[in-house]
Amino acid sequence: MLVAAVAALLLLAAPPAAEAQQVRGLVRIGFISSSTTDIASPSLAALRQGLRDLGYEERKNLTIEYRFAPSQDQLAAMAVDLVRQRVALIIAGGSEGILAAQRANRDATRPVPIVMTNSGDPVREGFVASLRRPGGNITGLTQISPELAGKRVQLLKDLVPGLARVAILWHPLHPNTPLTLKETQAAAEQLGLRVLSLEVKDPKEFEDAFALAAKQAAGAMIVLRDPFTLRHRALITESVARLRVAAIYETADYVQAGGLIFYGPNLVEMYRRSATYVDKILRGAQAAELPVEQPTEFEMVINLKTAKALGLAIPPLLLLRADRVIE
Repeated sequence: MLVAAVAALLLLAAPPAAEAQQVRGLVRIGFISSSTTDIASPSLAALRQGLRDLGYEERKNLTIEYRFAPSQDQLAAMAVDLVRQRVALIIAGGSEGILAAQRANRDATRPVPIVMTNSGDPVREGFVASLRRPGGNITGLTQISPELAGKRVQLLKDLVPGLARVAILWHPLHPNTPLTLKETQAAAEQLGLRVLSLEVKDPKEFEDAFALAAKQAAGAMIVLRDPFTLRHRALITESVARLRVAAIYETADYVQAGGLIFYGPNLVEMYRRSATYVDKILRGAQAAELPVEQPTEFEMVINLKTAKALGLAIPPLLLLRADRVIE
């Protein structure tokens, strides 16, 4: 009896991760994002599949509290609510979700672990001390790769013979986008291209931005991804089509909406991979000691229908490299 009583007391005193390990039926975690806003989205479906592969399944031994919002203020309140509910951990999709969860934890007596599904540059954004040793309560995956900006610009040069000026469409209010802009500008200039910055804060500004691109004779465009531009991807791809220039994007969603080409990490796969961090933390691992994972595999999606409408001949070798071709 004494042994049983001691064991019960130890279980009650254990941290949330250990509770989850011992009582699978009571595991409750949170998910927060401003970019992934549909429970049925491919990204969240991949996350749930990754969790199922590790023995977790909603309504059986796992509950996920989903929180979606388009604004940082709404996200902040939602993140505070998740921390107050003492969920075992929070999965954060994108930099805005990570930032909201991080800030919600600042006054918590017991910080809730945060798993990043796809951060930009978590070191420069202040989420982790380093990729190898995060050092706090945040870890997970980053889509950062030093070569990505240069490869995207080079792909545009390969697609557009004689390209001299490239426009970069970007939203300044996202925590990671200004950093990506600097990297992209540097890569373009290193390849001998002139850069036209198209900063858009409001949907009403898209028309003026594309008018400036036409006036300045931009021969191609790079669209930087964040929740704002992603929400307006149909408007963006339609405007690019009217401008009749080649454009490269940071996620495949734009290409499915009519954009020309995407090159970068597979975000759906990153969501699936984030399940491994959830499992490790629920089994007692400390986020501070779990290295942040960088992408090792990249994919390319080409919309051949859009290429034909632009009169672009996609080089055969590029088509062979493509993981998916939309016709």
